[in-house]
Amino acid sequence: MSGSNSYRLRCSLAAHEMDVRGLAAAAFPHGAFVSVSRDRTARVWVPNPSENQVFTEMHCMNGHSNFVSCVCIIAPNETYPRGLIATGGHDNNICVFSLDRPDPLFTLKGHKNTGHEDCVRGLAVINDVEFLSCSNDASIRRWMVTGECVQVYYSHTNYIYSLAVFPNGQDFISTGEDRTLRIWRKGECSQTIRLPAQSVWCCCILPDGDIAVGASDGVIRVFTECQERVSSAQDLQAFEDELSKAIIDPKTGDLGDIKIEDLPGREHLDEPGNRDGQTRLIKEGSNVEAYQWSVSDGRWVKIGDVVGGSSQQNSKRVMYEGKEYDFVFSIDVNEGGPGLKLPYNVTDDPWLTAHNFLEKNDLSPMFLDQVANFIIENTKGHTLGPAPGSATDPFTGAGRYIPGSGSDSQGFGADPFTGAGRYIPESGSTGAVPSGRADPFTGGSAYSSSSLPKAKTNVFFPNTDGVMFEQANTTQILGKLRELNSTAPADRKLSDTALDCLEKLLLLVTDVKGQEQPTAEQISVLWRTSHWPEDIVFPVLDILRLAVRHPEVNAQLCGGTEGASLCNHLLGLMSSEGRPANQMLALRILCNCFSGSHGRALLLGHRDTVLSRAGDLCIVSNKNIHVALATLVLNYAGRLYGQPTEIEAKAQCLSVASTALEVVQDKEAIFRLLVALGTTVAGDSTAKDLARSLGVNSQISKYARVSDPAKVGECCRLVLDELQ
Repeated sequence: MSGSNSYRLRCSLAAHEMDVRGLAAAAFPHGAFVSVSRDRTARVWVPNPSENQVFTEMHCMNGHSNFVSCVCIIAPNETYPRGLIATGGHDNNICVFSLDRPDPLFTLKGHKNTGHEDCVRGLAVINDVEFLSCSNDASIRRWMVTGECVQVYYSHTNYIYSLAVFPNGQDFISTGEDRTLRIWRKGECSQTIRLPAQSVWCCCILPDGDIAVGASDGVIRVFTECQERVSSAQDLQAFEDELSKAIIDPKTGDLGDIKIEDLPGREHLDEPGNRDGQTRLIKEGSNVEAYQWSVSDGRWVKIGDVVGGSSQQNSKRVMYEGKEYDFVFSIDVNEGGPGLKLPYNVTDDPWLTAHNFLEKNDLSPMFLDQVANFIIENTKGHTLGPAPGSATDPFTGAGRYIPGSGSDSQGFGADPFTGAGRYIPESGSTGAVPSGRADPFTGGSAYSSSSLPKAKTNVFFPNTDGVMFEQANTTQILGKLRELNSTAPADRKLSDTALDCLEKLLLLVTDVKGQEQPTAEQISVLWRTSHWPEDIVFPVLDILRLAVRHPEVNAQLCGGTEGASLCNHLLGLMSSEGRPANQMLALRILCNCFSGSHGRALLLGHRDTVLSRAGDLCIVSNKNIHVALATLVLNYAGRLYGQPTEIEAKAQCLSVASTALEVVQDKEAIFRLLVALGTTVAGDSTAKDLARSLGVNSQISKYARVSDPAKVGECCRLVLDELQ
């Protein structure tokens, strides 16, 4: 489109401290809308009459104890003439707000027989006094705006993600993790449509009454009651064939307990079904097939082959909370405290299981990769094959691309901040993800106080080895690079030859045993491409992050005039107006430059400018940036250790670390800053005096009592001892 028919940017709002999860505008007057976020707030935005392009935050609402995932707007009525806002969160609650106060009018809490027992995933307005909610507890609930739950609907057998209400205000549709779209008429599930995808994420009702659904296989399907719009017989048969080839996990459908020897044969399909969507299983040789009754067709339609259905397998399963599982792991989160149970079936998606475990126990999402890798490692030899990418949660699933996340060879992207590849002081390196059966929180990949020497030995600082960001998922980096190249401006689009250069370079620099050296052409293409537009450059920066660890690349890009150009380019990416992903990756690149002699010389020569610009990023509310910033200060401190004449440089390290500690909340970033402080003052009386004059003692004393993780408290006490 072009001219008046095309959409162009109106404005950008620094709306929330974390990612925005939901928006709603229906029933709001004058172009206003409401947003909800992982920062646990809901915010109302109204157009600014004096600046036509800009929206102003009119109202901020708080009431959830976990992140908010969905929102709907209830139209004004006599009781609430300004309307109401309902929000659903991962604290299992629904909050109903007015525009007159920041706290909820009503909180519909998740307790049995009234509210949801798991996180709320979707909301839909029925009329100006009623709305629907759906949840991971597999229920749909009908609410009055005053807080009464007037009806509960059950039919789904797994998480329910989305709802939409028909114009009559009574009937509705729902979709979920059980591969189904369900149509509800007069309070009953009147039709169940199964799809050849595990997760049916979203649905809507079109103006003509047709239903559109989006699923984890990347396909949008539209269903209709109108005979004139029904697909051709050929397309209907193709859909049925696709459905029949699906692999069904018996734990996600209406399949019940399965024992092959007790199942009937194909003759069982001669009997008609009792209701639309009824499921029957039959034994076909050594296989189990699932069929669904179609009222409209008057026949049984095959919906897939069932896996995992044998009496031998069931006899080895573990009972937990009334359900059978292939594994029930005990995860020791707090040393000496009770373990948390993590149930898992071999046909489950390990990433989705890890995500749900963290949410259920209110644990940091930073542990996602670690827990998923723990599941994968401890179920090797028992799986039916890797979970398809289509089954991963789009919000937190493993299929997403995270700049600087883990590698194929390093366990699907263990987080470099808290995962097994994170900085462990006694190891002297970032380490590799272990292949053993270590507990992801307190096992061999974690640092706990019990592993500290009993004598007063300082294992934390001085640290002079340097800390690098080495984890990488080369497949995802290259996939994102090719995707963004296809949308790049014509004059910036890379040729196939250039793409091949970058791919070969990435594979070369991540192959620790490789003998091949990067070519001048590969390094040149990398440098040119690192100047791509800022909105698409991040996968190239990720390749640069990994490449500068290689001695040849480090020498070429960090030496001579090229080094000054690299430094200036990274400083530009770190500007306060820059994109957070680019700021974080630029910091990580600088950290990794310390791996080579040319990089160390470059950064020591530009120390004042680099640390000043890095210090400006303290105010950015992003823990990944904070960890990278802390690591950069630590690497500088390590190079300055044992050099008492470098007092000006040490003073700057102390100043930046002290400034960062005023705002940083992430424990890993705090720990690295404490190690940087300890390394800076160790064995240098002048540096100790400077630290005392900055008030470092009183500033960090609060961390001496931190026991989770224990390394923060231990390191803090050692720094305080050093400053006595």
